[in-house]
Amino acid sequence: MFLAVLTPSESSGASLDAALARRLLERDVSAFEELYDRHARIVYGLVLRILGQAATAEEVVQDVFLQLWRNASHYDSSRGPFLPWLLTLARNRALDHLRLKSERQRRREDQADELPPVVLAAPDFEGSLDHKRRALRVRELMSALQPQQRRAIELAYFEGLSHSEIALKLEEPLGTVKSWIRNGLLQLKEGFGASQ
Repeated sequence: MFLAVLTPSESSGASLDAALARRLLERDVSAFEELYDRHARIVYGLVLRILGQAATAEEVVQDVFLQLWRNASHYDSSRGPFLPWLLTLARNRALDHLRLKSERQRRREDQADELPPVVLAAPDFEGSLDHKRRALRVRELMSALQPQQRRAIELAYFEGLSHSEIALKLEEPLGTVKSWIRNGLLQLKEGFGASQ
């Protein structure tokens, strides 16, 4: 442990800090701003050294000065200079932040260890078999269509082309393409309905 010896200029700075701290008790905003301007950089340096992250250090510095504004009465000039008191306040706030962060991390790890129970669903063999039967039936019905109907339906439903695009691609009139698709879908519907 070391004892700080104040030089005359530091002593006058300490007395200025004490005077500014007294003015804080009267909610003097200019006194707060002056204390912030005088000490924010050194407080930030200390907090940054403890936390190692600039953004987090900035937040903690804001908290320290907010705490100073709200609790200026906690500073007692008879117990020592203002700056060491402020740095102690900053150190404690930074350490609290580290403790809180490590506690949150520990909780997350504990929660990760407690995995939720896994609910296993029984395979739906009947549903899967039914789906396969329907797919096979659609393929059979599609192969029974006239080639131009099948091609028009494939372009519309599997390639996403509009009726106009299909007409251009097949080089057929738009009305013809529409009738192929309509009649082909009717045949598929009838064939699928008959197999149910």
